[in-house]
Amino acid sequence: MEQFDIVVAGGGMVGAATAIGLAQQGLSVAVLEGKAPEPFDPSQAMDLRVSAISPNSVALLERLGAWPAVMAMRVCPYKRLETWEHPECRTRFNADELHLERLGYIVENRVLQLALWQQFASYPSLKPLCPARMAKLETVSGGVVVTLDDGQQLAAKLLVGADGANSQVRQQAGIGITAWDYRQHCMLINVETALPQQDITWQMFTPHGPRSFLPLPGHQGSLVWYDSPERIRQLSAMAPEQLKEQIQAHFPEELGDFTVLRHGSFPLIRRHAQQYSKPGVVLLGDAAHTINPLAGQGVNLGFKDVDVLLHEIEKAGQDWGRPSVLSAYERRRRPDNLLMQSGMDFFYTTFSNTLAPVKFLRNAGLKLAEHAGPIKQKVLKYAMGM
Repeated sequence: MEQFDIVVAGGGMVGAATAIGLAQQGLSVAVLEGKAPEPFDPSQAMDLRVSAISPNSVALLERLGAWPAVMAMRVCPYKRLETWEHPECRTRFNADELHLERLGYIVENRVLQLALWQQFASYPSLKPLCPARMAKLETVSGGVVVTLDDGQQLAAKLLVGADGANSQVRQQAGIGITAWDYRQHCMLINVETALPQQDITWQMFTPHGPRSFLPLPGHQGSLVWYDSPERIRQLSAMAPEQLKEQIQAHFPEELGDFTVLRHGSFPLIRRHAQQYSKPGVVLLGDAAHTINPLAGQGVNLGFKDVDVLLHEIEKAGQDWGRPSVLSAYERRRRPDNLLMQSGMDFFYTTFSNTLAPVKFLRNAGLKLAEHAGPIKQKVLKYAMGM
């Protein structure tokens, strides 16, 4: 049986970042992942899954040594954000208001994962096991024993569950979740735009759900279409030209002309683990919480989890394995994750209401928010992790 200080289940963005940060502290780490990220080639099609990376997340990736590799592949900086329902009632955010060069970057998820994996070789105490998945978790005195799907067993003081929304670690640890099905699906559509690339991401609200645009490198962009499961299934079955006609009919004119490249969809479900840790086990990222992707904050919340857990483990020194370390992590992260979840839900449900008085009030609110000065800046700073 191989012995490690920590086993990280899940080698995605959050799991890989956690593993590197722990290895930087001199701990021995095993990373379990079913599939390694493919090598990058500039000719590859853009990933459908992209994230709006905040300055706070960039700072973490820089500390882990991965950000230069991200920049060497593909990123799209943006400095403006607009949101509206009625075109005359917009709230605009601009990096200039905070004296920053940009609000963040739109980055493909697989580019982030690959950049982190490229750092693994720098740490002899970090061992990626791939393909490998956890089959069984057993809590023992002084830690856990993890049995892999090939029968191999690993012993560790701590198992980190960074294995996504349907976390096996969470389920086998007996940690329950509070879940809410939004009864909507989200469609992601990569397009090639006729307009030159912009430095803006925008979101228009409709009674059926938001319509969003995320800029990508070159003349490309990612469209996000929220709607009923039936409507999204209908759109997904369309040929590219038919889908283009539907997009032109339901997206604002800001989009301009475009060509449909690729698309995919997924259901919207909010989940929150009822606790983030048990003896020998801790949850991070989507394993602990999923959020409405309305503002693209999912991965940023996951990276905040990583940041705090690494800080608490480093602060504890030789006592990093004590349950109080995991409790401190949860005390710091649960309120912030819950606040962001609740804030997105409030925004989402408010703009889903079709009653005329509510519609008037929310548009008036967006108009007021545009001129809210310091309050608007505080909201922007919070969303950026500042």
